[in-house]
Amino acid sequence: MPDDRERTMAGSARQGRKAFAFHSHESGTRHPLVAAAMVLPLAVLLLFLFGGFEQVAAQASSVGAMMGR
Repeated sequence: MPDDRERTMAGSARQGRKAFAFHSHESGTRHPLVAAAMVLPLAVLLLFLFGGFEQVAAQASSVGAMMGR
């Protein structure tokens, strides 16, 4: 029967392999451009589904008017 230290080492090795399998890098952060590239297709899809282009255009127009353009 393995002692506590051997069980702890084996358990941490399994957790390390699991973590490595699901995360490609250790830091847990990603570059902002990568994050934007991941979220923009979904945002465009939601704009198409819910007809949000008119709202975006209206907001952009009002912001431009406030800025004096």
